[in-house]
Amino acid sequence: MKKHLVSVLALLLPLCAMSQTPAEFKASYDRQVAAVGHYGLGVKGILDSWSAAFPDDTTMLECFFTYYLTKGRTVKIEPRAGKKYLGKAPAFTFKDTLGTDVFFFEVPSYDDALFTRSQEYITRAIKLAPDNLGYRFDEVAALMDYEGESPDMAAAALLETIEYNYERKPSWNESGVPLTQEDFRQGIMEYCYNFFQLGTPSGYENFKRISEAMLSYEPRNPGFIDNVGAYWQIYKKDYKKATKYYKKALKIDPEDYPALTNLRIIDKIRKK
Repeated sequence: MKKHLVSVLALLLPLCAMSQTPAEFKASYDRQVAAVGHYGLGVKGILDSWSAAFPDDTTMLECFFTYYLTKGRTVKIEPRAGKKYLGKAPAFTFKDTLGTDVFFFEVPSYDDALFTRSQEYITRAIKLAPDNLGYRFDEVAALMDYEGESPDMAAAALLETIEYNYERKPSWNESGVPLTQEDFRQGIMEYCYNFFQLGTPSGYENFKRISEAMLSYEPRNPGFIDNVGAYWQIYKKDYKKATKYYKKALKIDPEDYPALTNLRIIDKIRKK
């Protein structure tokens, strides 16, 4: 009798899962994640049932993306030269036997197979919901964290999003909430800042590439003009070229604060 009851329950469980709505699956997932974390016990079981019932649910795909991304990510503490690494302050500092500061930073590391799985899910979500800007920025953020000093894949994904914005004129949203073109611009500018903050050759070059890509569609946007000026000022130390871009921004907006501030800084440097 007991064996028969177990068999009946085993048959009923898939039926119960199939009767759940996507919102109910999401609620179950959120409760489990709150209790055990993004890849703790029971999370994948919920995602598997959700996927079986609604294989094209983009929220499920994003949750699977998060599952594999967080499961594959670890953090190591490693020494690095300088007081900052990838734009971040050290986790702690020791002095060596000579009394010299040694800086230790949190450095992310990924299991390549699990990271690849995460990307497969977010790529599919983007394909099914190409106007969901949140999914696209999820992809870029993950790639930046994975690539570290050389975020070339992240930049490529962002360039693709920029092209999609101006060529396709999408109705951007995030989780169903409508977004404006200004939201889009601000998001791109935030990633420009993130590239710049890395403080690496690839970070600076991609900062410039993204800014110039935006200027190819919005040539009178002073914010992205300032970005190119900052590239020449901070990375290349070419103050003549930097000045050219800042003055160009000021012709569009005479009160542009970054341009005015950086021109004052350049003037002080030249007077030394």
